[in-house]
Amino acid sequence: MADGRDRGAVELEEMGPVDYLVMEFPGTPTGENLPLLVDLVDRGIVRILDLVLVKREFDGSMSLLALADADGDGEWDYSVFEGVSAGVLGQDDIDEAGQALEPGRSAVILVYENTWAAPLAVALRRSGAQMVAGGRIPVQALLASLDATEAGATAVTAN
Repeated sequence: MADGRDRGAVELEEMGPVDYLVMEFPGTPTGENLPLLVDLVDRGIVRILDLVLVKREFDGSMSLLALADADGDGEWDYSVFEGVSAGVLGQDDIDEAGQALEPGRSAVILVYENTWAAPLAVALRRSGAQMVAGGRIPVQALLASLDATEAGATAVTAN
């Protein structure tokens, strides 16, 4: 590059925000919901950086599950994501996520780039802005808050 920066640094500068999810499943996850994730990738909304399947055994130990036919039923599961790994998830990350699981349950650990937000993120970084906090509001918490607000408004109007 003419400005002395390496290609990897430039690619990182052009990325959108990166998030991770740990989605717990009873038993072994199947691929029945995967077409929705594949659709997001195909439409350029997200880019999968890492995807790992892990199971917490009843004795507390952790095991990694193969992406192809994870549940052993002969059906397409996560094989479309075989080989997709940027190396973002280390063993410590996998172990930590696994500890959040109930014994006998499995999880998909997903690290993805929000490619839809890349232009905004790049513009913000170039203007000197930086992320200082972030988070997610679980849908259940949002619904509970809206229900409480609605109940309060109903109580006020009833008086």
